[in-house]
Order: sequence, then C-alpha cells, then structure tokens
Amino acid sequence: MNAMNAAPVDQRTRALRALGVTPWVLRTAVPADDVPAPGPAAAVVEAAHGDCVVLLPAGSDPRALDVLSRALHACGAVVARAARLEVREGKLPSVPAAKAYLAFGEAQAHALGRELPAALLQQAHIVLADEPAALVGSPAAKRRLWNALRTLRRALARQTD
Repeated sequence: MNAMNAAPVDQRTRALRALGVTPWVLRTAVPADDVPAPGPAAAVVEAAHGDCVVLLPAGSDPRALDVLSRALHACGAVVARAARLEVREGKLPSVPAAKAYLAFGEAQAHALGRELPAALLQQAHIVLADEPAALVGSPAAKRRLWNALRTLRRALARQTD
C-alpha cells in the first residue's frame, strides 16, 4: 500500500481552512511577456464588485476598524472591496442594491431594514455581526465575526453559481 507524503500543514493553515478562508500569497514580479491575457476569473472579480455592502456605526474606534479591515481582507477580494457605509443617527445616506449585507450591530441592521425596499430585502442575504468596538478585546466577538464572514462568503458563493 502506497502512502502519499503530503507537505506538513501548520496550525494556522488548518485554522484558516476550517474557517473557510483562503490565504493570499505574495506574488513575484512577472515579465511583461509572460503575463497571460485576462480570462474569466478577472471578469468574475469585476462583476462581483457590488455584491456586498458593509454597514458600520459612525465614529468607530480606529483600532477596531483596523481589526475589522484585516478580517475583511482575509476573506477575499469580494469582501475586501465591499462598499462600507456608516450609519449616523439611525439613518443611512443611500443604500446600493447588493446581494449581501454585513451589518455590524443591531442598530445598523434596523437602519438597513428601514431604508431598503421590501423587494430587495427579500432577495438579499443579511448577516449580523458584533459592533467593531467589541472586536478589540473579546475573543468570542472575533469568533462570531469569523462565523459571520464565513456565512457571508458562502451566501455570495451560492448566489454567483
């Protein structure tokens, strides 16, 4: 019986795989002659640019926003490039139509429910996470954020199929 010798997988890789996150790898410079023509993968990223909207409370702590930004970037290009809107005094300036919304806090979710037309509310996938201020000192809040981001990624993947 032949046993396949797989490369050892470290704890970080296992944890990211369990969370459903694909780690990005730094690319090396490619000579201009070797650059392939853009294929369908490039078209998917540009088409998915408006697929997700992130709703944040106004006046969030910069440290909390930094933690949040790193988590969003770890989940891929579609989530990292998501439009970010601030909810001020329970109101949104304008809500773009999207396939999924990530609301940080119940107040942001309620503001979305008031502003978004019923037809769009019925079709959109809305994911609720803790407010950014809770992410700084609470491991449980970070765990809930990863679960919310995993749910969001799965919803976006289902809608693009």
